Amino acid sequence: MQLRLLRYFTTLAREGHFARAAEACGVTQPTLSAGIATLEEQFGHRLVLRERRYIGLSPEGQAMLPWAQQLIAVYDGMAHAMEAIDGPIQGEFRLGVIPAAMPATGYLARALLAGHPASTLSVRSLTSREIERGLVAFDLDAGLTYLDHEPPADMLAAPLYAERYIFLARAGGDFDGRTSIGWAEAAGSDLCLLHPGMQNRRILDTRLAERGLAIRPRATADSYVALLAMVQAGGFATIMPDSYLALLPGMNWARILPFDDPAPASRIGVIVPNRHPVGPLAAAALAVARAVALPDGFKI
Repeated sequence: MQLRLLRYFTTLAREGHFARAAEACGVTQPTLSAGIATLEEQFGHRLVLRERRYIGLSPEGQAMLPWAQQLIAVYDGMAHAMEAIDGPIQGEFRLGVIPAAMPATGYLARALLAGHPASTLSVRSLTSREIERGLVAFDLDAGLTYLDHEPPADMLAAPLYAERYIFLARAGGDFDGRTSIGWAEAAGSDLCLLHPGMQNRRILDTRLAERGLAIRPRATADSYVALLAMVQAGGFATIMPDSYLALLPGMNWARILPFDDPAPASRIGVIVPNRHPVGPLAAAALAVARAVALPDGFKI
């Protein structure tokens, strides 16, 4: 059995599409299909359900997937460990980041690549649950996510900063001249927010419920860029992490208000699976997270 065939199999399981999997593996679709067929012949079981397109994994394929992922991860970790003895860590850091933590990504990326100049970095915007699944499935080396609310199971963590909420509305409206806002007033505004599948929104809903409040946003999105665009266009306000202020200097169109009764801060940090041994890439990500210096706008 060749490791290359296992990579075809795990990539197909991840992508759910033959053409995308072939592209990700850097081969043609017939080559990938032939490799899967060879793997099935070697194991004597049909691993992939397909007609003219990918349908899913067979029960045997589902049983094999986590073992195939582990075999590939062990091989890659072994190679990285040997490389680190003779020189700098090489390879691609695969980092999953929740949208709320994107403002910190630049500082983490700069420190990570400065310390390991022979490596590259791939950042993916994912939900906290997707990050946890990606780490368990060996598809990610590290994640940048919440540490306290719905904490991921069996992970090593390095706290990076604490997130606090701000209220953002368009200037020229009812909030001009204000220095703060209450939660009840904010909840009663025409809000655009992240959808409930995003952990930031679930934390926000919890903070409001603690105050006997609930919100029904008029619009939802999975991107802060979309929320900011809706506020800028007028008619909406939003509640978002204060870390985004570092990316939005000189917003003369915006009215930014702190809450007069601030909710408890939520810690955000780097997580990696609690495995032994910890892979060189995961260990490097943890070490950088513990040492990186963030601007004053980010506070623990």
